[in-house]
Order: sequence, then C-alpha cells, then structure tokens
Amino acid sequence: MANSPKYAGKEAREKLGWWQANRFLFWRRLSQLAILSMFLSGPWFGVWILKGNYSGSMLFDVIPFTDPLMAMESLATGYLPNFTSVLGVIIIVAFYALVGSKVFCGWVCPLNVVTDCAAWLRRKLGIRQTAKIPRNLRYGILLMILIGSALTGILLWEWLNPVAALGRALIYGFGATLWLVLAVFLLDLLVAEHGWCGHICPIGAAYGIIGAKSLIRVKVIDRDRCDNCMDCYNVCPEPQVLRSPLHGKKDESLLVLSKDCISCGRCIDVCPENVFQFSTRFNHSGE
Repeated sequence: MANSPKYAGKEAREKLGWWQANRFLFWRRLSQLAILSMFLSGPWFGVWILKGNYSGSMLFDVIPFTDPLMAMESLATGYLPNFTSVLGVIIIVAFYALVGSKVFCGWVCPLNVVTDCAAWLRRKLGIRQTAKIPRNLRYGILLMILIGSALTGILLWEWLNPVAALGRALIYGFGATLWLVLAVFLLDLLVAEHGWCGHICPIGAAYGIIGAKSLIRVKVIDRDRCDNCMDCYNVCPEPQVLRSPLHGKKDESLLVLSKDCISCGRCIDVCPENVFQFSTRFNHSGE
C-alpha cells in the first residue's frame, strides 16, 4: 500500500532504526561539510587545504581540480586553458567517470543541501506538483551555454552559476548570491519538485554524461521484496530512474543504469524491505 510522501522513510525508521534509515544521508552531509570545511580552512584559519571554489581549486597547492563545464565553456570561447586547468579537468573527469553516476551532485555539491531541504519541506507541507518541466531541458541548457559562450566569447554560465556562487558565499559571505540561492530553493519548493537538480542544472547534465558508464550503481536485490510503499519514489530526486530496475520485465537489468541517478542512496535508506543496495555495474543478477 502506497504511503503519503509526507511520511516517506517513517516505516524504515520504525522497522530498521534511525541509523539504518539515514546512513547514506548522514555520510553525504558529512562529505559535503568536509569538502566545504577544506575550502573554509584557509580564509578562516589560514590553513589552506582547498584553495579556490567549486569551479576551480587546488588541493594543498599541488593537485588541481577544474569544473568540466567551465573548461568546456573556455574551449567554446576559443581560449585554450593552461596546463594546470587541463590537468584539473582530466583528474575530475577520470574520477567521476570511474566512481559513480553524478556523485558530484549527491556527495559534493553544496546546493544539494538547499534543494534537499526544499524537497523535504515540500513533502511535509503536502505541496503537489505545480509545473511540468522536461527533464531533458538540462541537456538543452548545457548545449545553449556552450553555443552562447562560443558566440559571445565569455563564460556565460559563470555569471549565473549558483553552485559556485553558494560556495563563494559560504566562504566569503553572502551578498547578491543570497537571492540566487533563494530563487533555486523557491523553484524547488513552489514551482517544480526537484526542479533545479532534476530538470535544469547544466552542471548535473555534464556530470551525468561523464558518469554514464561509471562503476558504482544502485541495485535492486529482489523485486519480490517490494511492497509498493512508494517511499523510494517519494524521496528520489530522479524517481524515473527506479522504474525499470524495480518494476521492469524479467530480462531488464536490476541495476539503476540511468545517467540521471545521483548515487545518493536515499532509496536504500528509506526502503523498509531492504530492496536496494550499492553494487557495481557488472553485477546484474538477483538473489
């Protein structure tokens, strides 16, 4: 029997305990906080671990990290990034292409906390879907950003990028950035469920393409365990990715292979029947 979105995860907490029903959420928040702390340690305490922001940074002034979308914008403008930036892109692309689908979105991005809060509040207030936005729109926006950067010769996305803006604001203080973050929060709360991450964000689109063949995947252990409570669908920011593994035909994979999955593990957390687990893309068989 389907549960109300308002109570998603309640049955898992009662049956499995708080930790079992929130463990991946806890580790994600710890990961996001740890990365933010590495950025903050320099400006706040003079100990520079990560110098820069979420668009480009240096780990201990040695290892570069470069946002792939920013690098693509730079190439579109006709500017060839320097060796350090290119190396930073290679490191980031290699890591996220190997590890898991859109791990940046679920485990690193600071804006994910904002959108998760909006989704939680939306469920608690019982706000129903108020707008339909095509999920493929984000890929169109990604393409338009690259074309626009090529035509204008400027990094268009960096003028509006709320991820980098929130990171800078948390490090250096809020200014006009507050309104941009608030707009994303209100979009997700009042206009479209998971509107930003699930439909619009071009950064997520880029990481989806990068991690399309990545190793770590959510897997349905046994479809027969599912009692159709719908809690996994209610908490998943990309619920469409669960349909085929959970309710597909016998010959369809039990793995969530969609590039849109953000590897957050919330479906694993909130399932009282332990239907899901993390696995590898090579493990297609059930129990």
